[in-house]
Amino acid sequence: MASQWQNFQRNLGAWRGSFTNVDAHGRELESSASLLTLSSADEGRAVHFRLRRSASGDPVAAPSQDTVQEYRTLGKQVVFFDNGSFSKGSLQIAPSTRFGAEYGFISGDRRHRQVQLFAEDGSFSSLVLIREFRDGSGAAECPPLSLEQLGGRWQGQAATIEADWPEPTLVDATIAVDQPDAASLRLETRLGPEATVVVARPVADAAGPWYSADGLGADAGQAGRLLLLPDGGLSLAPLQISHRQGFRVEAGWLESPHRWQRLIRRYGPRGEWLSATLVTAQRV
Repeated sequence: MASQWQNFQRNLGAWRGSFTNVDAHGRELESSASLLTLSSADEGRAVHFRLRRSASGDPVAAPSQDTVQEYRTLGKQVVFFDNGSFSKGSLQIAPSTRFGAEYGFISGDRRHRQVQLFAEDGSFSSLVLIREFRDGSGAAECPPLSLEQLGGRWQGQAATIEADWPEPTLVDATIAVDQPDAASLRLETRLGPEATVVVARPVADAAGPWYSADGLGADAGQAGRLLLLPDGGLSLAPLQISHRQGFRVEAGWLESPHRWQRLIRRYGPRGEWLSATLVTAQRV
């Protein structure tokens, strides 16, 4: 089984794309063009990171932001899986402190990333959608996600890395997505012996394309928000988080009509990070 460092290196390359701010209701706001370069150094013992962003949105304009960093180790806050996809986020939730979770999906010449952001009072505030394409590859963006694209049965595997055990535990995964009516969704997920159900319904007076969702915490009735995003993206998060209540946050990427990746982060009743899970599933 590959190491975390080897899994990280599956992301090496030059990735051209964009960062788009999305509000809590799913409305796209300002965007900036980006070029992210991850290159191996020191005979594979280091990775050089450089991110150039242009606020003008022009990919050939001089960057308005240029960030350079070198990695030789990986902290516990980030977890890489065998296919190169990763999950990153706070290890501990604290009162009056912002919370964030990042999800990175990779497949061939494409990467799809999301960053969910929560305000100091624990409310879900916004997210950043990052669409990336291997430079020079000609890879295309996926269609915007719809409920109809998810409908049906999916089978695959779930890999879970616990906070205190870095080796992934593998179990079979089955997903059933039904529509109780034309505008709603019922998502039943079985990861080994564990089963969860999320029901999402459209909000008639919503300011954007979002759905109310139930079933995101230790209390199955915990309210959440489902966002269907461009590039086959899905965001699922509680409306409110607390360091005194367990919950989970999730992002997904429909990389093709028949292949779906999901990343799930779980937190315990004292705000501690418990685990991260990557689900890879094929349509049955």
